[in-house]
Amino acid sequence: MTKLAPVLSAHWDEKDSFTIEAYTRNGGYKASKKALAMDPDAVIQLVKDSGLRGRGGAGFPTGMKWGFIPQGDNKDHYLVVNADESEPGTCKDTPLLLANPHVLIEGCIIASHAIRAKHAFIYIRGEVTHVVRRLNQAIEDAYKAGHLGNGIELVLHVGAGAYICGEETALLDSLEGFRGQPRLRPPFPAIAGLYARPTVVNNVESIASVPAIIENGAEWYQAMGTEKSKGTTLYSLSGHVKNPGQFEAPLGITLREILELSGGIRAGHSLKFWTPGGSSTPLFTAQHLDVPLDYEGVSAAGSMLGTKALQIFDETTCVVRAVLRWTEFYKHESCGKCTPCREGTWWLVQILRDLENGKGTEADLAKLLDLCDNIMGRSFCALGDGATSPITSSIKYFREEYIAHLTLGACPFDPVASTLFEGAIK
Repeated sequence: MTKLAPVLSAHWDEKDSFTIEAYTRNGGYKASKKALAMDPDAVIQLVKDSGLRGRGGAGFPTGMKWGFIPQGDNKDHYLVVNADESEPGTCKDTPLLLANPHVLIEGCIIASHAIRAKHAFIYIRGEVTHVVRRLNQAIEDAYKAGHLGNGIELVLHVGAGAYICGEETALLDSLEGFRGQPRLRPPFPAIAGLYARPTVVNNVESIASVPAIIENGAEWYQAMGTEKSKGTTLYSLSGHVKNPGQFEAPLGITLREILELSGGIRAGHSLKFWTPGGSSTPLFTAQHLDVPLDYEGVSAAGSMLGTKALQIFDETTCVVRAVLRWTEFYKHESCGKCTPCREGTWWLVQILRDLENGKGTEADLAKLLDLCDNIMGRSFCALGDGATSPITSSIKYFREEYIAHLTLGACPFDPVASTLFEGAIK
């Protein structure tokens, strides 16, 4: 395993890393001065050449997204940063903002210059009050230092805790003061986004990666990662591991390597299943330990890299119960705008609850898969699709465990039932 110097997490171990003094001491705000002296189109081209792809889940090329903004249209342009990190298992943007909020602010300055925007907004999840306070202080300090306010204004908008507002058009509706619900596309935000003006919506990590690219160049960034997935990224490791946390590594690293860095699965236990990109991505098992964790590698193996939220579960976990809990979350967070998601997630929960309690028949598994098939690709946004992913993949890899619930008439991982279930799922 080749060890590379960290980029985003380079100074997280410093006690004052979140202050403007520490950020400036470590070379902060040099990249923005360099970018502001460049032609905006040259900044866009540099980001394109670097190969940076969106870190919010979809992996769309960041520079290309910026390039979609029409130029010379005599309209206001807006930059919106999506900090509404809400999906179960996803926890990379919050520690980034806690440890180094100024790297995001500098990224906003550069991105705003590139797309010719005078106003930028950071939409943050309301529950993370400690992060809101830290980011507010950082913005205030950046204004006092003269980094903001000279042609670029930055506003922090605190959301009300709706997962759906992580979807970019629902986020824009919420920013405008409306109920957060996905918009019909086209038009896309690049043409008619915030206040019906050309808008770029990027994830926190995407924008935070830009200052280092401006400072060090496209070739430097391309040297890390894989052929089509460039650079380093933050992998969030949680669950049944010895040392959970954030691991910055080049795209293409494997879970086996990350587990080595974290000390492995908790003592006396073995890996059962895991998510490569949060709860909305299809599950992987121990047979996927060596899948390259980049956009192409994970996709080829049948899942999605998503937000790189690696949730690790050992053999003590009931996969049916875990999937039910995730599905209850998606049912609760459905905005209700479209029928497949609003009604479909409700029925998914009812069937999974019965199955988890050992009720029903094997035919209910077919019904569950049929429901997923009717939701997948038919909902207004990706929430419906994400709700089906853990269900279909868990049935694919752990069908016998679902059957065991029905055979026993209870969850085989419950203390009483487990004695009856002895060895059946091994």
